[in-house]
Amino acid sequence: MNGGVSLSGSEEELKIYFTDFDGKFKARLGRVVATSETSSEEFGTSSPYTCRVLAEYDRELMRLIDSGMLLAVRNFKTKEAGKNRYTLMEILRFWPEHFGLRGLKDYQYYPLQFEVIEQSVGDWETSDKSTMIIQISAIPINYDLVTGENHVFGYERGFSYPVVGERVYILNKEMIKDMYNRKVLEKMGFSSEETSSNPWKDPRLGTIKMFEASAENIPIYVDYDSLVRYHFGIFAFTGGGKSNMLSNILRRLLIHTPDTKVVIFDISCEYPFLLMDLFADKRIPSKIILEHKAGNAREFYNSIVKPKLFEDDPRVIKGMEKIFSQNKVTHYVQELMRIPTFREFLDSIALLKSENQNRLNYVEALNEVEILTAKYMIEKGYIETDEIDREFVNKLVAAAPSIVTSYKIHEKSGLYGWFETRQRMTRYFLETEIDTSGGLTTEDIQELVEGETRLISITISDPPTIKQIVIDLTQNILAQRKREFKVKPYILFVWDEAQEFVANPANVSGIDRQCSTEVERLLRQGRKYGLGGCIATQRIAHLNTSALQQLHTYFVSTLPRPYDRGLISNTFMIDKNILEKTLEFTPGDWLLSSYIATGLANVPIYIRADNAEEEIEKFLEKV
Repeated sequence: MNGGVSLSGSEEELKIYFTDFDGKFKARLGRVVATSETSSEEFGTSSPYTCRVLAEYDRELMRLIDSGMLLAVRNFKTKEAGKNRYTLMEILRFWPEHFGLRGLKDYQYYPLQFEVIEQSVGDWETSDKSTMIIQISAIPINYDLVTGENHVFGYERGFSYPVVGERVYILNKEMIKDMYNRKVLEKMGFSSEETSSNPWKDPRLGTIKMFEASAENIPIYVDYDSLVRYHFGIFAFTGGGKSNMLSNILRRLLIHTPDTKVVIFDISCEYPFLLMDLFADKRIPSKIILEHKAGNAREFYNSIVKPKLFEDDPRVIKGMEKIFSQNKVTHYVQELMRIPTFREFLDSIALLKSENQNRLNYVEALNEVEILTAKYMIEKGYIETDEIDREFVNKLVAAAPSIVTSYKIHEKSGLYGWFETRQRMTRYFLETEIDTSGGLTTEDIQELVEGETRLISITISDPPTIKQIVIDLTQNILAQRKREFKVKPYILFVWDEAQEFVANPANVSGIDRQCSTEVERLLRQGRKYGLGGCIATQRIAHLNTSALQQLHTYFVSTLPRPYDRGLISNTFMIDKNILEKTLEFTPGDWLLSSYIATGLANVPIYIRADNAEEEIEKFLEKV
């Protein structure tokens, strides 16, 4: 780490924090450029500053450095003796530059251009530092590294202007590991000298995509309690590994937390396979709820989606038999006549008001219904999530004729018909026996969630059915937690293919809008009561942005549409240039950023997730 001059004793100590790849990395900060436009509604947010670093050319260095590595440059706040402050920056991109090639112009004699280009090929294999250089573009991550005597160091949030011309250092493996993992591991009480992709041995999610060329594997850990309670999102285009990543997280969450529960709304019908090893494990109480009754393991097998690699694998049916034999597979039974809640009733009144907004007397008549409802709820001590009762319906039926008369509701109007048919609401209270035949109603599912069962997959492909379950289950469990002032055990609700559940309310109506509203409500209020959510989708452009803003942790893989990347950039304040790097990702590569679940808040990091299918393969080998 000479940088062209001999090192003093204090500079030798910098090796505790930094690496120069055995003297290969010798760099200086060339300039700091203020970004002219920091935010765009369509393309996203940019860092206010971009830094250009010049490094001496070394052929091997081009292999060793990588995007996402963190650089450190001494800044102007350094003033105390024995203390140094370094502005931390993340590498966006880097490239080699040849002095001879820079001088070429399109208008020059073509044979001359070819000659210069051909001669440059041999130069790249040398270490000619007078002819070539490595250019590095980086952005500040809004943290300072503060180092002091006796190797004491820490991180302080905020941007400090770096000294142009100062030497640039790369944070070494141990610093990266400490930065992202130390606080998390201390909270988890986990320590291990060696890292492993085995989820039963190591709670890591994968490895950090730094120093891979040096055969260095730096594990990445997250605080699972914070991940659940403060919600997270997984965003990737088709083939990006979204379901693989989600099952990877859920597997480690269930193994390494003592009592956290997981409820998956599985409209794509794939999680009975992706979490097959957990469903078959007798140590984890679990239940799979299908759309229709499966009479045997073969019917169960036919009800779920398998990855192409496993479609014809005869071991899969044996794995399904192992799950089925433990009585962990059931089916959903829909109530013949579901009693609406007061909130649902009031929502229907609000819809009627919007439909009749041009008739003031009609709106005032509906106001009378709202007042009647509010008074009754106060009198009985009901809240919005409680079901209406027979007495309320009787009061409404008795009041309807006088309201119609007082506000002169025309007898041929739709609203007149609504008032005249309120007597039909009594049908909700007819005693109708439901033959569950071993299946579960929504109320039964709620009892499962509140009981000992830790993993529930509601594997139903019919959108209206599963959306109604989402509405009822989230309403009821949130209301129950509020009544009990209960926080633990944490419950994680997972909405894969979230575009089905969390659509932009302005673009949908009916059950789609109600489902989106209920999911948003749970995300806004749930963290106070230990209820978390995961939104996983391949297209976020038309999602409920108010729901997205509740997420505190996010995993982003390849998103080819610029608008999707721009929405993530603006919603989660990630530099758009960092998101552009995800276009180069292969399946399993992710950008992770978190306000609360990683060791350093809101610092994006590139990771390589462990492959969840490896655990399925291990399970099938033992079947």
